Amino acid sequence: MTDEICHHGICYQRLTSGQYRYKLTKDYHHETDIVGRDGDILPYLSIDNGGKLSIFHRYAWDGPSGPSFDTKNFMRGSLVHDALYQLMRERILDHKKDRKRADQLLREICRKDGMSWFRAWYVYRLLRIFGGRSARPRD
Repeated sequence: MTDEICHHGICYQRLTSGQYRYKLTKDYHHETDIVGRDGDILPYLSIDNGGKLSIFHRYAWDGPSGPSFDTKNFMRGSLVHDALYQLMRERILDHKKDRKRADQLLREICRKDGMSWFRAWYVYRLLRIFGGRSARPRD
């Protein structure tokens, strides 16, 4: 593991081995308009019926996927997006109903964090084309 990195409201460490590349070092909460169900809490993740996404200390994720660079303006969006896709795979969210909005949230967060409109646009387009399998529940 490396030193703690903090920016755009998230703090994490870069992992040097294992399945994931990053681990959250402080809880992070993000207000969404995706409605969850109270009571459905995974060990490091939950979303309530008001749309508040809570990602807890020690949550691990793989950062931006695909042909991309892990830049500061991509990290918070990738964290929220990976968490929402995990909730879809766990059937806490509906992948058919909520996937598009999760992809839009990634684009919005990245733009807010300083990503160029063009890069945010092509990241979104690639997610819409290729991201569906990653959101589908696993049987």
